[in-house]
Amino acid sequence: MKISISYPPLESEKGIPLLGQNRQFQWFSEPTYIYPMVPAYAATLLKENGFEVIWDDAIAEGLTYAQWIERIKKEKPDVIAIETKTPVIKRHWQIINDLKKLSTFNFQPLTVLMGDHVTALPQESMQNSPVDFVLTGGDYDFLLLNLCKPLSTFNFQLSTGFPPGIWYREEGRIKNTGQCELNHDLNSLPPIDRDLTKWKLYSEKNGNYKYLPGTYTMAARDCWWGKCSFCSWTTIYPGAKYRARSPEKMLNEVGMLVEKYSIREIMDDSGTFPVGEWLAEFCQGMIKSGYSKKVKINCNMRFGILSEKEYKMMATAGFRFILFGLESANQKTLDRIDKNLKIEKVAEGVKFAKEAGLDPHVTVMMGYPWETKEDARNTIELAKYLFKCGYIDTLQATIVIPYPGTPLFKECKENGWLLTEDWDRYDMREQIMSSSVSGEDIKELTQMLYKSFISPQFFLRKALSIRGADDLRFFWRAGKKIIGHLTDFSHKKTANQHQKYIVW
Repeated sequence: MKISISYPPLESEKGIPLLGQNRQFQWFSEPTYIYPMVPAYAATLLKENGFEVIWDDAIAEGLTYAQWIERIKKEKPDVIAIETKTPVIKRHWQIINDLKKLSTFNFQPLTVLMGDHVTALPQESMQNSPVDFVLTGGDYDFLLLNLCKPLSTFNFQLSTGFPPGIWYREEGRIKNTGQCELNHDLNSLPPIDRDLTKWKLYSEKNGNYKYLPGTYTMAARDCWWGKCSFCSWTTIYPGAKYRARSPEKMLNEVGMLVEKYSIREIMDDSGTFPVGEWLAEFCQGMIKSGYSKKVKINCNMRFGILSEKEYKMMATAGFRFILFGLESANQKTLDRIDKNLKIEKVAEGVKFAKEAGLDPHVTVMMGYPWETKEDARNTIELAKYLFKCGYIDTLQATIVIPYPGTPLFKECKENGWLLTEDWDRYDMREQIMSSSVSGEDIKELTQMLYKSFISPQFFLRKALSIRGADDLRFFWRAGKKIIGHLTDFSHKKTANQHQKYIVW
């Protein structure tokens, strides 16, 4: 049985879709490719269980839609599994329609959708497309394997052959196997087959990497807090279901990446990296093995959790880049989105990390329905202050999107804040929630966030920090990314692209 894990091309004048393994969807003018960890585990599990697997990321490969269709016709997979998100779900419905039209006597592919949007609204995709199966929850690597096993069995029974969390059709009726179960043992996962999943596609075009080649790992699923009301992955990984692989398993993977693939930088994509005894054991292992001298580790972290001593331990163990979710400088907003963060902890946290020798990065959002323009400016001023003091090195600015299944989406529905439920428009290119701040102003404020680093002190520190060719190349790549992001949030460009898409 042949299984294709596919990312079909999504051709658009808006740019390149940042889709795989991503919590917030965007079209990027300057592409970034994230190595999709859960689908990569799915491919590896399937191969180890005797299935023929095709890794089919046509987005990262730069294929046209016509080229991708021809490849599908040539390969004739029995199952085509697609990770989807809210802003592209309607496009994926059309693609599934196209795939069904390819059916012939010897080619009748079964189609699968998986991801946070279909976890929130599984029946919607079953009703609006001829998709055969919808996988819910975040463990769709395990779930895809446990779907394909009975499918490959002669005379299997639909009603009894599938595990919980799957939607399917039987005799023209939509059925499901109940609530998904996030109880799989992550330590049972094999090491990802990096060659099968074409790791080099994702090894350079990623703004997080300073040292190339880089790659991704995923020590845990997903965030041990798991309650932030805007996060799309609270739908597939509630905080109460947080699980981590053992430090030993993680160290073995780091060693393999260093020794086999000469990886110089690793971005761990756990929603929040494990802390406490787990972190201490992992850091000790990095130092003892000597990997701390061979590879840099990047990770996501929360404010107010680690001490100054722990940040120093991480720096000694080879950590470089630490990503913090700031989201807003206004305490009322942090409380309302259930961030569990006091604003006074922000400067302290990035200061501790920076003084330990790490490179702090913060993510910030604009467009909260309850925030005024003055509130937004408070966030910009905090970003400027953190850059000016040298406490942060980089920043990512986005517009708040209320994805289905999140507490924020529910709050928007209850308060009548949604301006549209046309999922195509949930792509950060326009205002989705009603606000006292106009959509044009929200985009301008987002651009101002990206410009908040500009100060003589910042440029002087960067000039003095250059130690070699890696630094120069990283600054060049970072500059291109900033210009691309400013273009992404251009009001004029967005309006023109939206108009063209509607006409099409």
